[in-house]
Amino acid sequence: MALNKTYGINFPFKSSQEGSYLSLTKTVNEEVRADLLHLILTRKGSRYYLPDFGTRIYEFIFEPMDGSTFESIKDDIKQSVSKYIPNLDVENISIEPYTDSDTTDINKLTFEDEPAEYQMFDIYRSAGQGVDEYTAKIRIDYSVSDSTFSTRDFIIINI
Repeated sequence: MALNKTYGINFPFKSSQEGSYLSLTKTVNEEVRADLLHLILTRKGSRYYLPDFGTRIYEFIFEPMDGSTFESIKDDIKQSVSKYIPNLDVENISIEPYTDSDTTDINKLTFEDEPAEYQMFDIYRSAGQGVDEYTAKIRIDYSVSDSTFSTRDFIIINI
């Protein structure tokens, strides 16, 4: 691995101790995760020359959290990913409604066969910082394959 090699801008933007608000991705896995989050959290129709880039996830925030809404969210995510990130395989999308006793146990979020040092745990909330504001939890398990290796990871988005 070459020193100081970067692949793109990390998403979402975060403040840093160094004062740089645009951190760069240093591995291919970080770049794929950033691209997936950027695609999912971009409102469809907000990009000028790519009006179908993104998802309609923000439109589902106040919809009834039932089976048909969950299927619409899954279809929307799968359709966007297959069009804009074709090398990413979405293995599973699970959506659960929020309950008052909902807590996230980091130990339950890991892939059992992956070493702990390769796992990153970030939970992205599109509705705000408080847990009372979201209505559903979306977990997307995905893998990326090249000609030799395959890597698996997941993201969790609370809406």
